[in-house]
Amino acid sequence: MLSVVILLVALIAIVWGADTLVNGSVSIARRFHISDFVIGAIIVGIGTSCPELVVSSYGALQGNVDVAIGNVVGSNIFNVLCILGLTALLWPIEVSRENRRFDLPICIGVSILAILLAFNFFNDQPVAINRWDGVIFLLLFALYIYSSFLRDRKSNPQSATIEETTTATEKLWLSIGKVIVGLTVLVTGCQFFVDEAEKIALMLGVDEAFISITLIACGTSLPELAASLTAAFKRNTQLALGNVVGSNIFNVLFILGVSSQLSPLSGGGITVVDYAVMIAAVILLSLLSLRGRISRIGGAVMLTGFVGYLWYLISLQ
Repeated sequence: MLSVVILLVALIAIVWGADTLVNGSVSIARRFHISDFVIGAIIVGIGTSCPELVVSSYGALQGNVDVAIGNVVGSNIFNVLCILGLTALLWPIEVSRENRRFDLPICIGVSILAILLAFNFFNDQPVAINRWDGVIFLLLFALYIYSSFLRDRKSNPQSATIEETTTATEKLWLSIGKVIVGLTVLVTGCQFFVDEAEKIALMLGVDEAFISITLIACGTSLPELAASLTAAFKRNTQLALGNVVGSNIFNVLFILGVSSQLSPLSGGGITVVDYAVMIAAVILLSLLSLRGRISRIGGAVMLTGFVGYLWYLISLQ
């Protein structure tokens, strides 16, 4: 009974935190003339991926590669198929030409790179992602962040400078405060939700690798889910898309990069099917985006794919 109460309270915190985070992020984006996609990919995307960072880093420190890598793989699958699927069902997602030419190909590229390393494509060592690979991942992530802001500034030449916004410092700090408070409540609520759900699963005797790629991965993606659905209700689908794409890139490049510095990572118990679904999900997203928007039918297709994958995992238990 106590676990159910904690789950409900955590869920309320997640919803409130997501709404506050999105409102603050959109306010900052408008003030500095930053695109909704970039603010979603950088501020919201990275912020909502904090739970994945904590879980994967802790798994790496404990030498549990199933949790470290499985959490990233499972989260990326959940982000694309479930979160964007549900978001598109609520409101068709607008996909810009820049997204199709730059952001989505990068998302596919880093996913393929992670898979190649996981299967020791570049060497015959038992370690799939070593510390040097992690350094490269972190450098690539820094390059992506820099290029995103650079491209956004070129496409919005009238971006405001910090000096231009000093007349509204109080409102700016209010927006920043909303982002910080919303993100804190969101991540904290998510952590309580995952902890209680994991306890219940372990009591039922569910396999740890299964938990890492389903329950933990989906649980740590609750911030992305809440933020994206909130953005969709506000009809800000570019922020929702940026949140998911940014989170996926962050998960691979930054989280695996950091985790590999704590402990070299191997393929663990993650199967070929799991990796295949991860890359297939991003390719499907790109294909559904070719016409500049993901329709409700496209959202239904992605959501159906996620249900099928989840059914496959359950059938293995």
